[in-house]
Amino acid sequence: MAITIFADEEVVVRTSEEFKRMPKDYQKILISQVMINTEGEISGGDDYARMFLPIAPNAEEMQVCAERAAEEYDHYKIGKRVLADLGVDTTYMESQTLEERRLFADDRLHTCTTWAERGIFSYFGEAAVLLILREFAESSYKPWADAVRTIILDEKIHIAHGARVCRNLVAEGRTDELQAALDRLWPTFEGVFGSPSSARSKRAVQYRLRKTTNGEALEQYRSDMAERINALGLNMPCPA
Repeated sequence: MAITIFADEEVVVRTSEEFKRMPKDYQKILISQVMINTEGEISGGDDYARMFLPIAPNAEEMQVCAERAAEEYDHYKIGKRVLADLGVDTTYMESQTLEERRLFADDRLHTCTTWAERGIFSYFGEAAVLLILREFAESSYKPWADAVRTIILDEKIHIAHGARVCRNLVAEGRTDELQAALDRLWPTFEGVFGSPSSARSKRAVQYRLRKTTNGEALEQYRSDMAERINALGLNMPCPA
């Protein structure tokens, strides 16, 4: 018997068995959400270990990059467990190289070559991810909501380290480097939110898998980041 979810209904799905009885549309949207995040986490681990660690200016920053990489790989494992419970195997991601994974993401995010880009990546890029993760933490699929709350704690630290890098560069008079990094990476950060007119994001809100649509989340991100950008003495990039 097909389940009908009404617009004013408070959706709560507590187990993978209950998930299997939900509408196919609900199942597809949830799996897509978790898959995208999980792939992003393992790619994030590769970014810190293989892209940022080699350009770190000293041993302290090398250690921070290594710690962030370990946390990102752990986040991947969390998503992998949630997906496995839904019958989805992500093991293939573990044998992909970062270059192969670029087929699924904007190359700009995975070709950072400067320390300014490392700071912008963490301070602004991971803030985009955190905004969405906070919505997932209230997901109607409770196993995913519970798992995400653990990830959020680490992501806040990642953003704080990005802020430190950016502020140190400002203090060193390297604002131009930061502006160039922000301008280059900004379209990718906005791209994290997907198409502003996405019909699927509206259904995700109906199913309580999201709190806002893609367009609403993007506008919130732009508003939040504008304050950080101004505080660093930078200029807001033009929307993508």
